[in-house]
Amino acid sequence: MTDQATERQLSLRELLGGRRGAVDASIPPAVFVLGWLLTGRSLGWGALAAVAAGAVIGTVRLVRGGRVTAVLAGVAAVAGAALVALYTGRAQDFFLIQLLSNVASALAWAVSILIRWPLLGVVVGVLLGQKTRWRRDPDLVRAYGRASWVWVGQYAVRVLVFGILWWSGWVVALGVARVALSWPLVAATVAASAVVLRRSLPADHPGLRHPRMPA
Repeated sequence: MTDQATERQLSLRELLGGRRGAVDASIPPAVFVLGWLLTGRSLGWGALAAVAAGAVIGTVRLVRGGRVTAVLAGVAAVAGAALVALYTGRAQDFFLIQLLSNVASALAWAVSILIRWPLLGVVVGVLLGQKTRWRRDPDLVRAYGRASWVWVGQYAVRVLVFGILWWSGWVVALGVARVALSWPLVAATVAASAVVLRRSLPADHPGLRHPRMPA
């Protein structure tokens, strides 16, 4: 592997790894299921346990220097999931917001590719401080588009698995799937999209951090 290829792959992993965030997000649903089971399938106790876990995780992230808005969004997502389950009276509906968000994400990523604004490029461009300069590089636009399909596939897998389990009312299986399809799937997606990016760019391309402007 060339130095440029290595730089491209490592850059993407550094930017989109997100292991801590993925792991943190999977804890409240697992706690919900555990609390629900241990209290005789009480939605109230399960919801309370999940919200408490989300609050603890949010506090730890704040102490470690996390952004307030991101922490509040995480806690709000857990509270919203708990309220939905309490409102409908069905434990599997704790995972309904997660299911719908993955449907929306899959559609958004697919549309972004079709209109030549692949979201992988948008995200990486913002993180690298490039704004939209990457769009002036046809090679990067094409590579980001191809790699973004990997992310569409990630969301599609979640929609399929969560959808079947939610429809069947398998609460414990939903909790297991929520954990299994968090960091492991994110890691596989980052690795696969990094490979697609590397193979889609010309051998002489300087990498993600250096868009080539047309003459």
